[in-house]
Amino acid sequence: MIVRAQVWWTILQMCIAERLAYRGDFILGTTMRFLPIVTQIFLWTAVFASAQSDQMAGYSRNDVVAYYLLTMVARAFSSMPGLASGIATQIRDGQIKKFLIQPIDLIGFSLLARIGHKLVYYAIAIGPFAAVFYLCRGFFPGWPAGEVTAAFVASLVLSFLLGFFLESSLGLAGFWTLEISSLLFVYMLFNFFFSGHMFPLDIVPDPWRTAIEYLPLKYLAYFPAAIFLGKVPENRLWLEVGVEAAWVAFFIVLCRWLMHRGFNRYSGFGG
Repeated sequence: MIVRAQVWWTILQMCIAERLAYRGDFILGTTMRFLPIVTQIFLWTAVFASAQSDQMAGYSRNDVVAYYLLTMVARAFSSMPGLASGIATQIRDGQIKKFLIQPIDLIGFSLLARIGHKLVYYAIAIGPFAAVFYLCRGFFPGWPAGEVTAAFVASLVLSFLLGFFLESSLGLAGFWTLEISSLLFVYMLFNFFFSGHMFPLDIVPDPWRTAIEYLPLKYLAYFPAAIFLGKVPENRLWLEVGVEAAWVAFFIVLCRWLMHRGFNRYSGFGG
């Protein structure tokens, strides 16, 4: 058990070192992601001015800007760029064979690699995030109560796990169809709209709003932001967190099932 823990710790250190190898490019890319915030502030100011109303589906202009900033935090946890396509590429190119002949779990290795990526990202982005939230503090209603804050943190951790296992499942579909670019395009399109990354899902009218409630995508961006802003009723707060945890459990099982079924049908030839 101790030896296995040392192996996984070594893998995590290796993944962190890999991310730090090109730290200049990583820092520049991370910093540039904050520039659209200014655009969003101007955009929603113009939207509310043209609507001649200070409320939209229960959101004021300040609420919408705060919501957008909070979805950036949520997306920093849940987004997994290159994960699904990377797994599919390993399957297509035969690199997946190393996980068949070595005592290293594909999903565990990918999870540690993603944790290493996120740790480096958070270490670099914490400064810009703190500066942005300080400058935009006037848009926020204040810090929520302790229970709400705990639910917010729990939702962020669960959004990371949900994003990882959901996209890993998409990547493992490469065992059945070697090219998953079309599948990923459809997923990213749905994700952009139905995760709440583009706008608060409360704005969506019924029956579409009800349909979105049954999808796991809202937990990737909308749900953590809604918790922080007090848009989730207190009597449903932990119930919703439990539903998010249930979706995580579902995709863990699905991901494992796809991996084992894929390994059983995989055929590798050559060196």
